[in-house]
Amino acid sequence: MALPRPIVLILSSDPAFSRQLVDSWPAGTDKPEFVLLDQGLCRELQRDTYDLAIADAHSTETRASLKERLAAVGKPAIVICSDNCGDAGPIAGPILEFPREAQQWPVTAALVGREILRRSSAESRTRESEQARTAVEAEATLGRYMVEMRNNVNNAITSVLGNAELLLQEPGLPAPVQAQADTIRNMALRLNEVFQRFSSIEKELSVVARESGKRPDQARSAARGH
Repeated sequence: MALPRPIVLILSSDPAFSRQLVDSWPAGTDKPEFVLLDQGLCRELQRDTYDLAIADAHSTETRASLKERLAAVGKPAIVICSDNCGDAGPIAGPILEFPREAQQWPVTAALVGREILRRSSAESRTRESEQARTAVEAEATLGRYMVEMRNNVNNAITSVLGNAELLLQEPGLPAPVQAQADTIRNMALRLNEVFQRFSSIEKELSVVARESGKRPDQARSAARGH
């Protein structure tokens, strides 16, 4: 299943800014989806609506305002300044700044933007893997507990089943009591079947573990023997 494309939000009132940025973005399967939004609407930014913002700061006032609003959202952002805003530095903080130099800023912003998206994607996959590993470990712990308690539960089920059978053999048992005892017996039988299946699964897993632990030459020898 294809992963959703990341969204790059372009904040600018200049169509040429957006066009130059999109045209400079490296081609490839990881190319994001671009959304253009006028700077005057950036007060309405929502954290979950984009992965990276690239803003056109055409004046000092616009630059300060954009940085403040983007910082409030907390998502990665690149601000293209009209004045000399210094070196961008390493790709670490949530907001990076680049000077708007002729014929250079679109390529720089596009390359850095692609790297930010790649890192964000890698971090997201790592978090998902950690969550999946935690869930598997929790299920494994529950499974081990059920195996350890299997004998105790089987003994309890056997006791309930035996007492239900004795109760059903009592002569002159009232019909309501007989129906309740019959229900208890049937439920005990069903629980017994469930735990028998647990035992079967445990044996199957043990066989798989032994087979997977064999060396390739041992596995082939065992196969020829059968």
